[in-house]
Amino acid sequence: MSEVTSATPESRSPRLREKGRLMSASEIERTLVRLAHEIVERNNGASNLGLVGIKRRGVPLAARIGTLIEKIEKTPVPTGTLDISFYRDDLSTAGPRPTVTQSELGFDVNGKDIILMDDVLYTGRTIRAALDALFDHGRPKSVQLLVLIDRGHRELPIEARFIGRTVPTSRREIIEVKLREVDNDEQVILVELID
Repeated sequence: MSEVTSATPESRSPRLREKGRLMSASEIERTLVRLAHEIVERNNGASNLGLVGIKRRGVPLAARIGTLIEKIEKTPVPTGTLDISFYRDDLSTAGPRPTVTQSELGFDVNGKDIILMDDVLYTGRTIRAALDALFDHGRPKSVQLLVLIDRGHRELPIEARFIGRTVPTSRREIIEVKLREVDNDEQVILVELID
């Protein structure tokens, strides 16, 4: 059990206590292999698929799953990145001037079966923002959600079709997904806010 501090520029840093590791690097890899097979099975192959990762950690998840699906189906799957910073409903908390960036998915979403990917599903607000951003790029045939971790506490009627692991949490707990492409580390840990 270690203590970690998370820095925020405006306020005193909250203190966090690590409660345990939920997934190791090999468990993450095995989970992604399983999810890739589930996607192919539920979509009758990969011919109409498009994978979209929500910036930040959804992007490496989409890239890795795209590689796995390509190995399974022997055909490349279009993969893109979605930046939702402008679409969030909590922009007022992001500072006085939120940065607006135009993102390009890199492929045409019209008529495709899109698998939208993120690391953790919590309230559902990130996914709602991602759907707004996605539909600004076109009209997919369908949108299916994949998350590595579903931690509950939904505030919106949003559910994932593909789930790596369901982890019931309290509101004081935080799930930290660390991926080598973003964090130079590979694990999922559970931490708790302490007073």
